[in-house]
Amino acid sequence: MADQLSLDEFRQEVTAFLDANAEPREEQTREFVWGEGSDDVALFEQVDRASELEAIARAQAWRATRYDAGLGWITGPKQYGGRELSSNHDRLYQSLEARYRVPDQSFFGIGLGMVAPTILAHATDEVKEAYLPKMYRTDIVGCQLFSEPGAGSDLASLQTKAVRDGDEWILTGQKVWTSGAHYSDIGEIICRTDPDLPKHKGLTGFVVDMKAPGVEIRPLRQMTGGANFNEVFFTEVRVPDSHRLGDVNQGWTVALTTLMNERASIGAGGGGGGLGVANVTRLAEMCRHFGVIDEPLVRQELMDVYINFQVSRLNNQRALDKIKSGQLPGPEMSIAKLSLTNNLWRTANFVTDVLGPRAIADTGEWGTYAWSQMLLGVPGMKVAGGTDEVMKNIVGERVLGLPKDPGIDSKTAFKDLLVGTQT
Repeated sequence: MADQLSLDEFRQEVTAFLDANAEPREEQTREFVWGEGSDDVALFEQVDRASELEAIARAQAWRATRYDAGLGWITGPKQYGGRELSSNHDRLYQSLEARYRVPDQSFFGIGLGMVAPTILAHATDEVKEAYLPKMYRTDIVGCQLFSEPGAGSDLASLQTKAVRDGDEWILTGQKVWTSGAHYSDIGEIICRTDPDLPKHKGLTGFVVDMKAPGVEIRPLRQMTGGANFNEVFFTEVRVPDSHRLGDVNQGWTVALTTLMNERASIGAGGGGGGLGVANVTRLAEMCRHFGVIDEPLVRQELMDVYINFQVSRLNNQRALDKIKSGQLPGPEMSIAKLSLTNNLWRTANFVTDVLGPRAIADTGEWGTYAWSQMLLGVPGMKVAGGTDEVMKNIVGERVLGLPKDPGIDSKTAFKDLLVGTQT
């Protein structure tokens, strides 16, 4: 248990592990200097698939080393390879690891931040034992299969169907905007299992093998130039009933578990960006370089960016502490996600005010055109994990207690439409 290992003892264990397996980040002790080092501030990294696979292999090797040392799942149940330590131990590990050079871990954000918690909450013991240890060791990688061409913000309208066939289910349909599908081994998918029930009540969740016959993955090109997302087609893909998540037709509860964890991850910066992109030192040095650091309105706008990120960070920590203590994430995660996208938008506006045409004209000058990748990525962040409009509705209804808007498919909305046409 957590009280059997003090934070000081854990610090010693982690420090010894990191010293033996990684190199310290020397550059952290150096001051930021405009024009030195990388000027990359992209929200979505643009790499070719071959280089991406090499980076994933390095990341998996590091996670395996961590896991084998007992540090792969610090707060998780021991029966699935965890340490059952507190969230304070987990935060301590993250802060210590940040001081060392380790491979990029972003490939596992969806699998470990969204899919694994859902498996832990809703899967059969067989699936938990089969996948959770391997996921946290990153022997397997997970992705999330929710959105469809006709069911984005209105997720419950999805049409990918699952039909029972004895001890198996046959899945047919299409998913879209699936990050990491091309390198994932398993996916969490929500399907329609009873078309005669109301849309929220006829859904069921499954864990599907992404390498199974009938699964086709196609990359989607973004306006940033990269292809971080995919569309995935399922043609009579067979899934064992043991890989069902929760009860039949109770998939909406499963989906909400994932969505709240997704918004927690994105809101905390796990979906790209965060305070790292809007680092006040980088922004201030940009202002100094272009001779606007002493302009009052620029200084006010700069501190507005910084203050809003700090407020968001502190509010997110409160929500994340709730999750790490074993409680399910709630509507406050929608606030976290909405806050992040607002802050990124605020940053984008600030940068364009300072740079002007330099942000869209590639002159080769350091710290100018590189921001175009961030500017082009912000609209995607306003959609990922639920659009800003959906987040505002959730906050309004579930946090502020405002009346629920009638859905376009509700009886009330249909009645109002009829009255409107008659008048």
